[in-house]
Amino acid sequence: MEHVHPKLRLFRNFLRLVWKHLGLPEPTPVQLQIADYLQFGPKRKIIEAFRGVGKSWITSAYVCWRLLIDPQLNFLVVSASKERADNFTTFTLRLIAEMPILQHLYPKPDQRCSKIAFDVAPALADHAPSVKSVGIFGQLTGGRADEIIADDVEVPNTANTQVMREKLAEAVKEFDAILKPGDNSRITYLGTPQTEESLYNILPSRGYAIRVWPARYPSVEQTAIYGDRLAPQIVEQVEKEPTLKGRSTDPLRFSETDLMEREASYGRSGFALQFMLDTRLSDATRYPLKLSDLVICDVDRDMGPEKVVWGSGVDQVINDLPNVGFSGDRFHRPMAFARDEKGNIKLHPYDGCVMAIDPAGRGRDEIGYAVTKALNSQIFVPACGGLRGGYEGTNLRRLAEIAKAHKVKKVIVEPNFGDGMFNKLLEPVFAEIYPCTIEDAERSNTQKEKRIIDTLEPVMNQHRLIIDPSVVRQDMETVRDLPPEEAQRYMLFYQMTRITRDKGSLAHDDRLDALALAVAHWTSIMNLDLDKRIKLHREQALDKELARFMQHAIGFQPRGDTWM
Repeated sequence: MEHVHPKLRLFRNFLRLVWKHLGLPEPTPVQLQIADYLQFGPKRKIIEAFRGVGKSWITSAYVCWRLLIDPQLNFLVVSASKERADNFTTFTLRLIAEMPILQHLYPKPDQRCSKIAFDVAPALADHAPSVKSVGIFGQLTGGRADEIIADDVEVPNTANTQVMREKLAEAVKEFDAILKPGDNSRITYLGTPQTEESLYNILPSRGYAIRVWPARYPSVEQTAIYGDRLAPQIVEQVEKEPTLKGRSTDPLRFSETDLMEREASYGRSGFALQFMLDTRLSDATRYPLKLSDLVICDVDRDMGPEKVVWGSGVDQVINDLPNVGFSGDRFHRPMAFARDEKGNIKLHPYDGCVMAIDPAGRGRDEIGYAVTKALNSQIFVPACGGLRGGYEGTNLRRLAEIAKAHKVKKVIVEPNFGDGMFNKLLEPVFAEIYPCTIEDAERSNTQKEKRIIDTLEPVMNQHRLIIDPSVVRQDMETVRDLPPEEAQRYMLFYQMTRITRDKGSLAHDDRLDALALAVAHWTSIMNLDLDKRIKLHREQALDKELARFMQHAIGFQPRGDTWM
């Protein structure tokens, strides 16, 4: 560093030179804060800043600055697409070619010099170029670098589905194999989280620090959500001047009017994601099934309450059940039940009881099952889960025993499997343990994820899906033998809260698919208003009582409009 002017030993000063060369105004306070974090932040860090702040440009200048100080360093630039990574490398090489203070670094004729990879002139011979670009799913293996710049590796195409998120999370593990040992080794992520399941929210458990710069000064609620990830300068400014809340954090870059126009253009959800780095609204749109829409209460085997009243107050929140939903999503107990004049809960026999089964597919899929009982347009779920191990006899017997325990009247099976072969396996086992009707569910040509959401969302939104708390507990208990990162993917309530309309959004969906099949069976009665259904139930009960009275009183029973 001795050959560099003392003032340029601070990257923020070098950034001013770059901005002047590019004909840009002075770097804004937020840009300088990002520059300081690049220089003085931890070795493993994530920079989340609002769209348009210039993260990539600042970091390109940072790469030039580090090569100016130490030309023997090697950088690897990784992006979601090869083209974006190449753009970063191209811009960096142009700065070296055009800025007088950097021109001595421009590659010599016998060195690498392209948008894919280039060397700087003083660099000694090395297998690894001074700067190289690659796509996240490109050829990472075998590379070596002192610093890895991961510039927007997470975009909708790499984060929309569970499979893609897992693939991305595995791909970035290769960074540790690429990184050289020593004091110069660093990994820096630049990006915007796409969902609450974002890679950037997983990386802190791997030792990364996150620094967030939103476009507006956050409210008290937003500040609590950001926690210690929020840039300390923003926290200090809001504490000094509370009236800043809701105003632009970088007015030299984006005025209040400009931010309002962008919010109108992007929409509330898009603006929250791209400019406020807040995934909650995006997640609320993308993940339509919420735990808070369920009703959690004990489900009796024979009788159900005439009407269950859902509530969302503090008194209804349940905190003692395992919860794998998103932050802020909670289970709720009923606020009230329909009661008679004596104050007792009105109970009636169920309209029916069905078990739905989703046979295991390939690999490590489960046999998913769900038992549902219906009463007055309400659907009660006393059992729902999954059985690993395929079609072995113990699993088939277990399904029959569950059906027997809940007095199932009919078993419906996902039809997209072996043209009824699974039914043939079930029938002799059920015939021995619990004889009942077994038939295929109605075949659907709709994409599975859309079918599941379209079936469950309206029922849950109306708070007609009532779950026994034992289902929640067993959902956790049945996966305790699996590694934590794998276990949750098999859980019903994890699948419920993570499913989107994107094809392949879940790695496993067996338990949720079985529940959707069981709920779909009752769709016809769900079209009837709950209060009308109760009225119909009462009229039918009155007719039965009248028939009994007539039989006892005069020895005749009415049949339709005639007398027997």
